[in-house]
Amino acid sequence: MAGMVIGSFIGSYIPLLWGDSALSMSSLFFGAVGGFIGIWAGYKIGKNWV
Repeated sequence: MAGMVIGSFIGSYIPLLWGDSALSMSSLFFGAVGGFIGIWAGYKIGKNWV
């Protein structure tokens, strides 16, 4: 869950770097992509610790 939260926060922040709004469609898209990447990374890290 932490990976999803951190990934979606970082993904939502990326469009702000080129001047888009935090509520734009690109922010929602990158937030979703970041969430999936965060879930994947959390799964891989958790799998290696067990």
